[in-house]
Amino acid sequence: MVINYCILGDQIVMTPAFMGSEPNYIAEGENTGTRTFENEEKLGLAFYHSLESEQRKTATLFNRKDYNYNQAASFDDNAIVPYSGLNVIALDETQMNLLQELISEYIGNIKEGHAEVRMDEILEHMDHTYFAWIGGSDENDAFYYRIQSPVVLIEFDHQTPVFLPGNKPSKKHVHTLVRTPNGNDYGKDLLRQHLEKDHQH
Repeated sequence: MVINYCILGDQIVMTPAFMGSEPNYIAEGENTGTRTFENEEKLGLAFYHSLESEQRKTATLFNRKDYNYNQAASFDDNAIVPYSGLNVIALDETQMNLLQELISEYIGNIKEGHAEVRMDEILEHMDHTYFAWIGGSDENDAFYYRIQSPVVLIEFDHQTPVFLPGNKPSKKHVHTLVRTPNGNDYGKDLLRQHLEKDHQH
């Protein structure tokens, strides 16, 4: 887990935020059956299943997932990731609600009021938001999805095990990532505004 937190007055930027787990479940003891990233996985799959056939075809970059696919992980600050997949402007109301619920699962990791402000910013850019998918969509399939707009980049990736047996992406190893594209990771844009306003010489 790596979380970067920038606070300036009443403004907060909580990106980049990387969270991962292997294994992502507790196999024994009093918390047996507890899984990490269960909501992110289930909500992502539910949204993908809600897509119509042509929408799903547009969203799907590859039907198989043979590799790790995070595009904006560590050492990839300000990575230029081309928009790909489905422009979500084509969604109906039910699909859009599912997508917003999925996004909220990531954005809701900050205090409620700040999460609402962040969500409003994301909703303002829904016309330029894309959803991309890699992999199968059955219960046991490993997959990757990305939600991308000018103001947010969210990635969920089933990865190849490092400690557990296996040489293909597995649902037992998960990476998630949230970034703020276009220069505001680490609160850089907040700091720039602060310096321009309060530290002029």
